[in-house]
Amino acid sequence: MNQIRTLEEMPLRKFHFQMFFYTGGGAFIDGYIIGIIAVALAVLQPQFDLSLTTVGLVGMAALVGMFFGGILGGYLTDLIGRKTMFILDLVVFVIASVLQYFAQDPMQLIILRFILGLAVGADYPIAGTYMAEFAPKKNRGALLGGLVALWYVGYGVSYLVGYFMLALGEDSWRWMLASSALPAIIILLARLKMPESPLWLASKGREKEANGIVQGIFGKNVVLSESFEAEEKTSFMDMFKNGYGKWTIFIALFWTLQVAPSFAIATYIPEVLGLFGFADGNKEYLGSAIMSLFYIVGLFPALYLVEKIGRRPVLIWPFLVSAIILTTLGLTSSWHMSFAFTIMLFVIYGIFNTGMSIHQWIYPNELFPTKIRGTALGFGTGVSRIGSSLSTFLFPVILSKYGLGVTLYICAGLFFIGFLVSLVMAPETRNMSLAETSTLNKRTNKLSYQSNSGKKII
Repeated sequence: MNQIRTLEEMPLRKFHFQMFFYTGGGAFIDGYIIGIIAVALAVLQPQFDLSLTTVGLVGMAALVGMFFGGILGGYLTDLIGRKTMFILDLVVFVIASVLQYFAQDPMQLIILRFILGLAVGADYPIAGTYMAEFAPKKNRGALLGGLVALWYVGYGVSYLVGYFMLALGEDSWRWMLASSALPAIIILLARLKMPESPLWLASKGREKEANGIVQGIFGKNVVLSESFEAEEKTSFMDMFKNGYGKWTIFIALFWTLQVAPSFAIATYIPEVLGLFGFADGNKEYLGSAIMSLFYIVGLFPALYLVEKIGRRPVLIWPFLVSAIILTTLGLTSSWHMSFAFTIMLFVIYGIFNTGMSIHQWIYPNELFPTKIRGTALGFGTGVSRIGSSLSTFLFPVILSKYGLGVTLYICAGLFFIGFLVSLVMAPETRNMSLAETSTLNKRTNKLSYQSNSGKKII
């Protein structure tokens, strides 16, 4: 007789890897549209004679859209279902991507980039909740964190596509921006075959349908869970109630404190290296390329360690190391250190900084129950994008007014605050089921679950 196993106890199978790439498509597209606009603007700016303000608006439009898309999309994901939003989201993305080709003035392009941002922002909570709710508990952290890698892949691919499309002439920017429709169509077609999340179905009182999906994929001896959350309505404000408010604050803080200095430095790294004294001979561009290649390396040890030693240390100590390295770079910024020494410090910073970024997908999906999991992840996405937009806008202002050293000290200070926040607030969720991780805030309270047989479990 085969032993009954739960969805979260299943070992990794082909289905899990399919889910990883289908859900990670959103992260790929996010990286792609952020990267491709940088190349397209090089052609677009002289053609339309854009002012620096307009260039900034075109560049920021998608990030601002992600704020609203994350918050609204996360709530709708919990309200009407993962798969429904997964499909609608990609349809909007394909249409907006294609329409960019026909933009006749900068305002039309800003509006379309904002709409793209709405779609990408919405995809974060959809993809994250989907992956979390199918993942084995022993591999959930690595699978969720691994989605970050696809962002970097999309970002890198966009530069290659943009580079080769430059040969298309003055209209090359149109083809560059419209090209994001191609990966979106591929991912959309793949997502049509995906099932609805069983955990979401169960949270809506459709446990029979939920178990039917689980057994159709994994076999008759597999059930959704030994216990499932009682049916409850989705409410946006629930992420601030019943003890979940502290997790909402924690996620908004650590996520923003990680991406704000990271996005700013990454955006202006050639200029930063130039101020270190490497502006001659294109060394600033060579250094930027070297660092970009090494940054993704930081993901692999982090994905291993997050399951081996836990979530907390893989978040806490990279925050501290990043703060120390940037402080050191600030101190040595006027010492005329060698190119190799400076690049080595930036590479170390990048590896640790990239490594801790995997928690952007892990903690929001683990710390909230199914009914508000997407809402919480969407809120974190939105707040962090506002933080990254402001830091990217303010970085050159601070740099020109106060100098390189002070600018790097400010970035180091943000990472150090992130270290303190994580040290005090970050929980450990390794090897726990979603039922356990989403009730860490209620360990001292009575919490009832409903078993598959209908029995209440206290």
